[in-house]
Amino acid sequence: MEFLLDQLGYLGVLISAFIAGSVIPLSSEAIVAACLAKPGINLVLLLISATIGNVLGGMTCYWMGSKGKDEWVIKYAHVSPEKLARAQRMVSAHGAWFAILAWIPILGSAITVALGYMHANKWAVAFFMTIGKAIRYAVIIWGVDWIVKLF
Repeated sequence: MEFLLDQLGYLGVLISAFIAGSVIPLSSEAIVAACLAKPGINLVLLLISATIGNVLGGMTCYWMGSKGKDEWVIKYAHVSPEKLARAQRMVSAHGAWFAILAWIPILGSAITVALGYMHANKWAVAFFMTIGKAIRYAVIIWGVDWIVKLF
């Protein structure tokens, strides 16, 4: 992880956020918060790189769902059949805008897989997912920065 952050900088943040947003469990929130300890960090570039990486990772879950292979979803996205069924019910009731909640740990993967499985409009999914993930990272970045400055 140090290599990604120290040697690759914002690209490392993007890569780690991509991994966290896809099928490998990783806390992108902790990585982003750790980056705030680095001197000279640009908060806007941190927000942009984390958001882009995490959305691309989320779209890989969408892609897996769009292939319609339950065994992929269960094996690689680590989404149980029960979670997938629950997410499909929610997605069918709410549509692509439901991707705004893709930032929620564990359930977010199920939501994006279900959106792909149900062939929701991928551009709308990417748009709403970007909004949700950007808000999440903005709250983390500026919240942690504000707390650090208090002490």
